[in-house]
Amino acid sequence: MDNLHGHVKEKKGLIIQTRRDLHRIPETAFTEEKTARYLAEKLGELDLEVETGIASHGLVALMKTGRPGPTLLFRADMDALPITESTGLSFTSTHDGIMHACGHDAHMAMVLGTAAVLNDMRGRLCGNIKFLFQPAEEGPGGAKPMIDAGVLKNPSVDYVVGCHVWSEIPEGTVGVVSGPFMAAMDRFDIRILGKGGHGAMPHECVDALEVGTQVVNALQRIVSRRSDPLKPTVVTVGTFHAGTAFNVIPAVAELSGTTRTFDPDVWKRWESDLRQIISGVCASMGAGFELNYTQGYPVTINDAGMAAMVKKCAAGVVGQERTVTPKKTMGGEDFSFFLQKAKGCYFALGAGHAGGASVHNPKFDFNEDILLIGTETFCSIALRILSRNE
Repeated sequence: MDNLHGHVKEKKGLIIQTRRDLHRIPETAFTEEKTARYLAEKLGELDLEVETGIASHGLVALMKTGRPGPTLLFRADMDALPITESTGLSFTSTHDGIMHACGHDAHMAMVLGTAAVLNDMRGRLCGNIKFLFQPAEEGPGGAKPMIDAGVLKNPSVDYVVGCHVWSEIPEGTVGVVSGPFMAAMDRFDIRILGKGGHGAMPHECVDALEVGTQVVNALQRIVSRRSDPLKPTVVTVGTFHAGTAFNVIPAVAELSGTTRTFDPDVWKRWESDLRQIISGVCASMGAGFELNYTQGYPVTINDAGMAAMVKKCAAGVVGQERTVTPKKTMGGEDFSFFLQKAKGCYFALGAGHAGGASVHNPKFDFNEDILLIGTETFCSIALRILSRNE
C-alpha cells in the first residue's frame, strides 16, 4: 500500500493524544457537547467540510476528491458510560461517575487519525469519504436519528465501515465476521398491578411481588419452549422492585429487562410473545399489568463481500495468521442501522491482554499501539475502495 504504515505512524502522536484528551472528558448519551466541540476543532484543521449539531451533538466531516467515484463512510461512536473510573491512568476521567469504559475514545481517535492520513493522500483517491461521529450508541441510539437527518445523502453513501475494540480477542489481532455478528436487542418494562394489604391477611390481597416472580419464571419459557434451540435467544430480567416494608404485601411490582436474538422473525414477535405470557400469568392470579416494549437495535449483519475485503485489508496490516473470526455476541450495536442502508462491515480490533479488564468495567484499558492497527486498517480499506484507476 505504498508505505501506508509509515503514513499512519507519522500520525501516532495525534491519534494517541486524541484518545487521551477525549478519555478525560467522557459524556453520556446525547450530552456529548465537549466531545463534539473538540472533534470539530480538530477536523477543522483539515481541509474537510464539517457539519455539526446533527441529532444533538453528532457531526460529519466530508472529504471530496473532486473525482467521480463511490462514497465511503467511517463511523465512530462518541458517548461514555455512567461508570466511576478506577484505572489509575494519568489521563483518567475528569467527569465524576462517567468513563469511556467501552472504547469509544479509541474509536473516535482512529477515525480522526484516518481522516488526517487520508487527507494527506487525497490525490490518490476518487469519490468521497465521510467521517461520522455519532452520539448515544450505548442507548437510546444515535445512529437512526443521524440517518433520519440525512447523513447518508448528499452525496449518497455506498459503503459503511466501523470498528470496535474487542477484549475477547488478543491485542494485535483483527476480527472479521461475515453475516450476522451482533444480536438484535430490545428493552421491556413491566408494571404488575395487584392489591396491597397487611402481610397477615394475604387472602384480602393480590400480591404483586408474587405475581412478578411468576412472570419472571414464565418468561424463560420463551427460550426453553417457544424458541428453536438452534437459534440463540436470550430473555433477561435485570431489575425487580417491589415492596416498602417487611409486613406489607405490595400492590405494585416493577420489572425491566432485555431480549436478544439473531433471527429477524423472532425479533419481530418478541413484544407479542411477552404480552401474551404476562397477560396469562396476571389473569390467572387476579392482577393487571402495563408493558412498555421498546424495540432497540436490529441484528448487525456484515455484507459478505465487504467482510472478505476488510479481512484482506486487515491481513495486510497484521498478517494472515492474526486475522481471526471472533465469536458472535449477544451484545447489540446501532451500527446495524447503517448496515441496513449501505454495504458495510463492522469489525473487531483485538484489545485482550493478560490481566486486562473487559469493556464496561471501571478498570478497562488497552495498549494504545492497537490504535495504529485500527487506523491503518481503515486507511487500507479506503485505498482499496477509492483508489484512482488511471
